[in-house]
Amino acid sequence: MKYAIASSACALLLAVGASAQATAPQWGQCGGLGWTGPTVCPAGWGCVSTNEYYAQCLQGATPAPPTTAPASPTTPIGGGGGTPTTSSSAASGTTTLLSGNSFIRAVEDPNFHQYLQSEVLGTAGDAVLGSPATAAQFQIVNGQLVQEVPGGTLLYATVEGQANSTVTKLKMSWSTTPASGANAGTFMWSGDTVEWSIPTIARPQLNAWLVCPDAAGNKDVYINLGNYDYMTPAGCADETIHAYTGATATP
Repeated sequence: MKYAIASSACALLLAVGASAQATAPQWGQCGGLGWTGPTVCPAGWGCVSTNEYYAQCLQGATPAPPTTAPASPTTPIGGGGGTPTTSSSAASGTTTLLSGNSFIRAVEDPNFHQYLQSEVLGTAGDAVLGSPATAAQFQIVNGQLVQEVPGGTLLYATVEGQANSTVTKLKMSWSTTPASGANAGTFMWSGDTVEWSIPTIARPQLNAWLVCPDAAGNKDVYINLGNYDYMTPAGCADETIHAYTGATATP
């Protein structure tokens, strides 16, 4: 019996070791705060950190040890189920974060610490990144990304459908009704990172986003259907967006 237990323990250790040595795919994620997947890139590819939350396998790059230590938010990130806590104090631009909510912000230039919100504050319409002073508050509930606005009203993130296979970015906006149907998709937390997936689209990176200013300079938010930091559409910037649970939205 002792030999059988020892044998099982050895097999488990070997399995864990094999998992740790797994190779990330070309252009795939290989590190970042909270990352628990493979950190080794294919031959001829190097793991390059684009920010503290994300590292990617890039062709011909010099390998560098990626950051994989878990993130430590000051309070729990908004939950994946239940009902949002609504309050008139949960308006876009509120200075104090309500319990159970999160601010959501970018952490990469040129949009460093720009915060997710509505283009016209607290209303349905385009999703944009903007000033910390006008930051909205969010929860992810049953796969829906929910923005809380004055008077207890909720706005739901919706993503436009992919018109055809050549479309590489999908615009995100806010609606007064939950996303539904074939194009609804699912929002989720991965550590403190916001991800989006849908069964009809095979995305190489679920946390890849784009910020593309419109003609008026508003920083519109898009789902990036391609790889992060690769073949970026003209005029756009690659971003990952993250929960921030400090007491106030800081620059």
